[in-house]
Order: sequence, then C-alpha cells, then structure tokens
Amino acid sequence: MVCYPTFGGSGVVATELGKALAHLGHEVHFITYDQPVRLGSFRPNVFYHEVQISQYPLFDYPPYELVLASKMVEVVRQQNLDLLHVHYAIPHASSANMAKRILADEGRHLPVVTTLHGTDITLLGKDPGFEPVISFAINQSDAVTAVSTSLRSDTYKLFGINKDIEVVPNFICPRHFEDLNGQDRREFTPAGERLLCHISNFRPVKRVQDVIRTFALLGERTPVKLLMVGDGPDRSAAEREARELGVSNDVFFLGKLKNPLEALAISDLFLLPSESESFGLAALEAMACGVPVVATEAGGLPEVIRHGVSGMLSPIGDVAQMAKHAEFLLKEENHHRFKTQARDRAHSFSIDLIMPEYMRIYNEVLSPEAAD
Repeated sequence: MVCYPTFGGSGVVATELGKALAHLGHEVHFITYDQPVRLGSFRPNVFYHEVQISQYPLFDYPPYELVLASKMVEVVRQQNLDLLHVHYAIPHASSANMAKRILADEGRHLPVVTTLHGTDITLLGKDPGFEPVISFAINQSDAVTAVSTSLRSDTYKLFGINKDIEVVPNFICPRHFEDLNGQDRREFTPAGERLLCHISNFRPVKRVQDVIRTFALLGERTPVKLLMVGDGPDRSAAEREARELGVSNDVFFLGKLKNPLEALAISDLFLLPSESESFGLAALEAMACGVPVVATEAGGLPEVIRHGVSGMLSPIGDVAQMAKHAEFLLKEENHHRFKTQARDRAHSFSIDLIMPEYMRIYNEVLSPEAAD
C-alpha cells in the first residue's frame, strides 16, 4: 500500500483499507516517507517501510519519485509482495510502474492497482506539463479505480486514457463512530447555541471564507457557534473574514486535530462549500456521526450527499442559499429526521460493502490470465 501519510482522504482510505485487509489475515506493507497518521500502534500483519529521501547536493529538490521506486523494488524483493496498490497517479503510480519495469527484467510480474483520489487529476491535470506522465502511469497500471463517477469523467476528459476506470467509492469504518457519544460541548456553546463544523486543509479550493460568510448570515437569524478544524494557506484569510464580519468571538479555529471525529461528534451541522471535491470524505464522516451536511454541487459531492435527505446542496459560492439551507436543517422539526437519514446514508458506504470490490480487483489482476 503506497499513499501519502497525511490526514487527507487518500491517506485515510488507504490506511483503513490496509488495516482491514490485515485483520482478514493478509500481509500488508505500507511504503511511504512517514508513518500514516491512521496506522496507530503495533498490529499483526501490518508493516511500515520508510522512504528515506536523499539529500544529494546535485539536486535542488530531492528526487522522491526515484527513491520511492527503489524502495518499492527493495520491499517487493525482500517481502515477496503479490501486488502494489498505489493511491494517486503521481508520484505513486508513476513510481510503481518504474518498479514494475525493473522487476519485469528479473522475470517477476508485479501487478499495480492505482486509485485516483482527485488532486492528481483535478489540479495537476490542468498543468499540461504533467499530462504525459499521468496518462502513462494510469494506462500502464493493471487496474485503475476512481472514488467517484465525477472523477472518472474528469480523468477521461483531461488525459489520454485507454484504460477502463472502475468507480469504487471511499468508505467509513462504522466502529470508529461507536464510542463518540457523550463529548462535552458546553465549552463552545455555553448558552445552548447550535454548533457548526468545517474540516479541511484550508486550501483555496475549500473556499473557507465562504464557510465564515455562510455562518455570519446564519448567525443573523439563529444563535450558532462554529468549529474550524484544520490548517493551511487560507486560515489567515478566514480569520480576517471572521473579524471583519464581527463573528470572530463565535468562531473557534482549532487547528489540526489528531481525531477530528471528536469535533464532528458534538456538532449539529457540517459546512463544505468547496469549489471542487472528487468525493468528500469529510462530508461522509460527518454523516456517519449523524451530522447533516450543507455543501456545494461540486464534483462527487452529489454522489455522497442526497439533497433533501442527508443534507442540502447549493451552487458554488451561493452563501445566501447555503445559509438558508443551514437554517432549515437546524429547525427542531427537521434536524432529528436529517440526522437519522444522514447516518443511514453513510452506512451505505461501509467498508464491509466496499472492501469486497477491492478484493475482487486484486484477484482479477493476480489471475493467470492477467499475467499473460
């Protein structure tokens, strides 16, 4: 399993998938530059291999793709791996296919399964300098999956792909949401206000200033507080927006949390006004906590959030409509129903339903017919 070891959706999904496979008795090796944040402590059948980045004076930037490919070759040889499942086209799939070529010269067939999560397509895909490498990495993979129909369509539109791309959505592990009840929220809502939440990496694509604007409009009609979880380049702009709109005393910027589910568990509503979302794992996790979502009609979000059932969707940038949706969902006569429906919708993305799809793909690429 090759992924970014971060709080992002791809790292979370890859790590949880690997842990679930290990629980079934499969041997899983994580190959990345740091221990994945969701990996936790020692567990049977799970191994971590650190990619140590070379600091060679000739290079202005460390050649991570090369040392990652070399590490893959090393681990495959030593551990006799059956396949590589890589998350993101570059640098992971491109490195994996380099490793695959090296091992092929030794007479070893190493299948590569590539999962596309979004940023490698929707952001890097707009840079023509990356197109040949991304197209090659995808086309040379033995199997390719995308986390939403929207992302699959974007991939075919932006790249020269001659490979079938199968949609396998992201998932939740229901047991992670079983012990989240009973958190104390009084510190944030001393007068019994409704509590809203936003979780992201605060990049421009997340439109965090729209979170503040929506919250400010809602606050004119409903007593509310807001938890802003995460950090990134637009945090300062969001803090400034809160001050300028006079709501800074009602907004709590918590930074990165080791377990953001604890913030979701005490929230009444989740805001996600993104400009682009290939899937929206944060929205899915909110729903799994029984928290309805107000989001934009961006990318894969309509595939996760059922409008009028588990949340409400608005056009990108329409903060007035998002505030109206939020006010509607927070009304006592609506909120309990939407909480239940959000949780029910999230359970349709349980890992128990999604993992068999990955197992089927693994078996297909490992079949003798695939090797031929």
